[in-house]
This record gives sequence, structure tokens and C-alpha cells, in this order.
Amino acid sequence: MSNTIREQTVEQLGGGSSILVRQRREHQEMDRLMDRYRSLDDAHERERVLKQVVQLVFSHAFAEETVLWPAVRASVPDGEELTARVEEEHQQINDLVADIERLPAGAPEREAKVQRAFALIRQDIRDEEDLLLPRLQDVMKTARLRTLGTAWAAVRQTAPTHPHPVVPRRPPGNALLGVPLSVYDRVRDALGIGGSAVREREGDARPGRDAR
Repeated sequence: MSNTIREQTVEQLGGGSSILVRQRREHQEMDRLMDRYRSLDDAHERERVLKQVVQLVFSHAFAEETVLWPAVRASVPDGEELTARVEEEHQQINDLVADIERLPAGAPEREAKVQRAFALIRQDIRDEEDLLLPRLQDVMKTARLRTLGTAWAAVRQTAPTHPHPVVPRRPPGNALLGVPLSVYDRVRDALGIGGSAVREREGDARPGRDAR
């Protein structure tokens, strides 16, 4: 099996448009933003950076679940088991961030949930870079990695940017629900509005693994 994608060059990973390079680049940005959040004392700036983390994590994960994980399940012998593991991590992050967005800034339980979400995001990154993506690299040709990267990037640009418990983790359900929710999220992001109102309408439905 190939080494973790953290330790490989861009050329080894298939070039700048490869799905492996695109994934690693966004993982690095997630790490950078989470480190910045922890380093800040100003409450307003921390909230701004937390919003950036949330927007990046959820658009990234949606593109994974819509484009990348189906390719893994189709190509990698143990792809079903590997993607089920990261989908469970995604669901836990989804639930935690939905709770965070319902709580007022400064609430003690909110910060504890932020730190738990960050720990899960970092665990998810390690599982993807050390276990899942090297398996994909072993079985997929460079040209296909680049094509997959292009498709992933296109979905990523129009993905939801906040947690939505009603969105399944797998196609076609995530794609059908994701499009209108993406428009809703991005309008609210542009207006600087928080993300809790839609989850009040969604209620407690959490399809997660049941919706695969």
C-alpha cells in the first residue's frame, strides 16, 4: 500500500488537479484554521474563524460523500468498510456542529463541543490521509485521479456549508437535498446570518447511516 498522502510530493499524488492533492490541500487549511481559532483571544475574531472552519468542513465533506466515496466503494476492495468509518465521523461532526450553532457564543458547553468537533475533524483527516486515500491511490490511474479531482471541485463549489441533519450521507439522497440547502446556506453566509433556523425546521431527523 502507498504511504500516507501527507508524506508524498504533488507529482507522486498525480499533480495539482488530482483528488489526492486537492484533499490534502483543504485538510491543511482546516488544520491552519483550527490552530488559529485556538490562538485567538478576541471573541469576535474566534467566531469569524469558527465560521470559516464550518463552511470549509461541510462543503468539503459533501463533495467527498457525493463524488469521492462512491468512487472508493467502486474501486477499493474494502471501500465499503473504509467509507462507512469516515461517514460515521462525518455524522458525529454534523451533530456536534448543529448543536454548536444552536448555542449562544460564550456558553461553556459550546466551547467544549467546539473542541470535540475539532478533535473529530483531525481524526477524520488522519483516517482519510493514512488509510482511505492511499488505498485509492493504489488502484486508480493518475488520469482518473485528476478527473475525479475535477468532479470533486465542481461539487465542492456548490455544496452546503452548514450541518443539516436531514441530509443523508450517500447519493442520491444527499445530492437531491443538498442543492436547495446549498443555496440557502450560501445566501445566509453572504448576509452574515447564523445557521440555526433551518435546523429548527428540520427537527431531530438524523438519517446518518440509515440513509445510505
